[in-house]
Parts: sequence; C-alpha cells; structure tokens
Amino acid sequence: MERINLIHPVLRNEVREIYEEICNALTDNVRCRFTHTLRTFAEQDALFAQGRTKPGRIVTNARSGRSWHNYGMAIDIVLLVDKNRDGVFESASWDTKADFDGDGKRDWIEVVNIFKEYGWEWGGDWKFYDAPHFQKTMGQTIRGMLAKHQAGKVDKNGFVIL
Repeated sequence: MERINLIHPVLRNEVREIYEEICNALTDNVRCRFTHTLRTFAEQDALFAQGRTKPGRIVTNARSGRSWHNYGMAIDIVLLVDKNRDGVFESASWDTKADFDGDGKRDWIEVVNIFKEYGWEWGGDWKFYDAPHFQKTMGQTIRGMLAKHQAGKVDKNGFVIL
C-alpha cells in the first residue's frame, strides 16, 4: 500500500479501488504487486542511462520529466506466484498468458481489464510493448506536465497541480 501512497493525489483513491478489485479477482496462489509508481527525475535519468552510458539493457525511452511515473500517474506491476502453495510468494512473473490461479482466465489480462475499466492506458497496447506499465493522464500531456513542474506549479508534496 505504501506505493499507492506515492500516486498523484487525484488518482490515489481510484488506485486503491483498482488494487482491491485485483486482489478479489486473483485467487489462491497469485498476487499482483505494484513495483513502481512515483519515480523521481533522478531515478528516471538513471534508468534512461541504462544500456546507453551505463551497463544493462535499455528499459525506457523516457528521459526525466518525460515519463508519467515522474508525476505519480503511472504504475508498473508484476505477478507474484506461490508455486507450491505454502503461503510464500517466491516467484515473480511477467507471463501475460499464465493462469496461475486456475480460474480459466489469464491472470495478467484480468489485471489489465480492471485497469482499463477505470480508463487506464496499458503499455501492452503500444508499439513499444511495455506489458507491466499502466498510466492515466487525466487529459494532460507530458509536455504540459513538465512545463507545470518547471514553473513550480506543484503542491506541498511536489505533485503537479492539475
């Protein structure tokens, strides 16, 4: 829940509802974890450098200020799986086709559908395929958000005022 508290205040209650629906949809031995919500500009720059000026593979095309994560308006997920059903979710999965809980529905797509019901965009629908990523832009543009941020149009916690 602490990562949900990092979501933009305008979206925070909605994200709590989404998470609750996901928890109800996934049963038994699979859980959804929000791995990334808010990402600082410095964290974004470090990710952008990866595979370019630092070791590793390229994981983002967005420089700081150009990711919805920088404004608390994006979420990345992973599924956690308890393979031996001992109560320990020891395995992380990004498998979009698996039905770990055996309910006849692909678990990842269950999560996708819940986000989409709330009007969130899924990175799995993009040309630059990003299955773990969801974002809700509230009618804003990334350039507009960056301009507001640079102009200091932020609340006391640093979130851009919408």
